[in-house]
Amino acid sequence: MVERVDQPAVATFFSPDPFAAGSPLTLGEDVAHHARVTRLGVGAPIGLRDGAGGVGFARITRISKTMVAVDVTEFNVVPRGPAVHLLPPVADRERMLWLGEKAAEFGIASWRPVMWKRSKSVSPRGEGPTFQAKLKARMVSALIQSGGAWLPDIFPEATVESAVAATPPGSRFILDQHSDDQNSANVSAPVSIAVGPEGGIESAEMQAFVDGDFRRLKVAPNTLRFETAGVAGIAVIMSKLP
Repeated sequence: MVERVDQPAVATFFSPDPFAAGSPLTLGEDVAHHARVTRLGVGAPIGLRDGAGGVGFARITRISKTMVAVDVTEFNVVPRGPAVHLLPPVADRERMLWLGEKAAEFGIASWRPVMWKRSKSVSPRGEGPTFQAKLKARMVSALIQSGGAWLPDIFPEATVESAVAATPPGSRFILDQHSDDQNSANVSAPVSIAVGPEGGIESAEMQAFVDGDFRRLKVAPNTLRFETAGVAGIAVIMSKLP
């Protein structure tokens, strides 16, 4: 019978590798650094997350400068909640990272950035594999801090047409400060939320989303920054879901 952790975890860590109760697991250099700084010792109970619903507990068996070895004592899978997909704009890099962090705290299902016409004039903007790696790291930290179990799927930036085509079936909204529609009552998962760039959405781009069955939705009386609009849109829609 697998031993159950009888002490609260002193810290929780992310494992990029799958794990299971009763099995050893090796965590990397970042965890080893954290363990040294916080003076975690052999035998200390820790929590684990794998970002795919896996939640576990373990005890440290060995610590070195480059790794932490643990024995997994408990493992459970947390069901994924209602799927909310975010289509943020390709925009200022740091502000995109902030939005990604908050979106992960909410537990969104996916992140697919849209390269709007006005996105191309932004510098430095969040795009490419290096940015995606930084975004994932911020999302992992948010996952651990918030006690979540699922990381969003991160997709590369897409054109307006590609983003519309890749949007899964379900309720679809595009945030629009100029819309008269503030009613998001008829919402069922999965839900997709598109957020435009700073400076607004070109009329042809808006029409492409409307033609793709996106409903224009107003979430505030004032013009919001894209990261504020993203958080507001997620909060409004999630408040309507069971």
